[in-house]
Amino acid sequence: MVPRYSRPDMTAIWTPENRFRIWFEIEAHATDALAELGVVPKEAAAALWAWWNTNPAIDVAAIDAIEAVTKHDVIAFLTWVADNVGDQARFMHQGMTSSDVLDTALAVQLAQASDLLIADIDALLVVLERRAREHKMTPTIGRSHGIHAEPVTFGLKMAQAHAEFARNRARLVAAREDVATCAISGAVGTFANIDPVVEAHVAEKLGLTVEPVSTQVIPRDRHAMFFATLGVIASSIERLATEVRHLQRTEVLEAEEFFSPGQKGSSAMPHKRNPVLTENLTGLARMVRGYVTPALENVALWHERDISHSSVERYIGPDATITLDFALQRLTGVMDKLVVYPARMEKNLSKMGGLVHSQRVLLALTQAGVSREDSYRLVQRNAMKVWDSDGALSLMELLKADPEVTAALSVAEIEDKFDLGYHLKHVDTIFARVFGNS
Repeated sequence: MVPRYSRPDMTAIWTPENRFRIWFEIEAHATDALAELGVVPKEAAAALWAWWNTNPAIDVAAIDAIEAVTKHDVIAFLTWVADNVGDQARFMHQGMTSSDVLDTALAVQLAQASDLLIADIDALLVVLERRAREHKMTPTIGRSHGIHAEPVTFGLKMAQAHAEFARNRARLVAAREDVATCAISGAVGTFANIDPVVEAHVAEKLGLTVEPVSTQVIPRDRHAMFFATLGVIASSIERLATEVRHLQRTEVLEAEEFFSPGQKGSSAMPHKRNPVLTENLTGLARMVRGYVTPALENVALWHERDISHSSVERYIGPDATITLDFALQRLTGVMDKLVVYPARMEKNLSKMGGLVHSQRVLLALTQAGVSREDSYRLVQRNAMKVWDSDGALSLMELLKADPEVTAALSVAEIEDKFDLGYHLKHVDTIFARVFGNS
């Protein structure tokens, strides 16, 4: 976790204090259920909650000191609680194993992190819809392979991003549901020393579902899917960031990151205004994706239990969620303040002498009876003259001067094929698909 790329609410989820508080709740709720079953005295559960309700501070240093001796974090925690609660604490952790606490607590933390990330995406979706509607009919050039293709609108670019992040939201909701499971099944997961009723009670209290078959650990395919989903979201962040970076290039300059008063772009060149935020987002996305492979490798654990996954998750749980949280918030800010230049878009759109309308002429020739091969040849030979002139020549004028073309199409028909509005006639339809009919 790097403070530069962290936000307090997400960071708080991964603090030792929060982790230990979740551990206590797991233990106390389990003791409640055991008391109801008559396995432990009801006074034991009452004693735990009575101490807890005094709002004790979690003494992380004291727990760490105990762990330095025991070399076992859960035992250290239980010892610290017992030192504070007294004799009744001996009934805590009856029939449970460490994974029951660790895995269930991790599920709670990942659910908490998911809720923040879902809220982050919701905030981004609001901004993307606003920018999409603002530029719904702002024409710009669409590019394939980085080369001018046919006209689109800047609003369509934003609508596409909105649709993509809406899919990501649905994926994250599903991943949250998948990873938010509770396992209180004891050694090797057989419930030999603890009743499944305890697991169900703890799950209900913590807002989790019961893990159907947990061995001694919750199966890590769930976690792999969760972190893979974070990786997909990171890739979507990079995709939109890369679009902004391209649009900000001097040769393009159709949009750029907001440049605040007093901001400096270069220590050497005072004129520079660089896409530093979206470049940063590209790097952060790489980091989040980097946590996916270790999560996938965690799936293959030995038999009913090993801890090869443990050290991995101590890294990737906090780092992946904290980094993605920061990245989503940063992307939202970039898109909210993105400076858009419609005039430059119009200039770039007309830069290549009308080449962007070549397909319409091709189709018109085929519909007029010319073979597709000859139609392509006729349009391309004129288009290449425009290309070689760097847009100084006009495709429309060259076509109107080409006798083979005018043998099939009238001048009026050729001119009609250079209407920009033709390309935008289904924008409303696409917007309705993305945003509904509102």
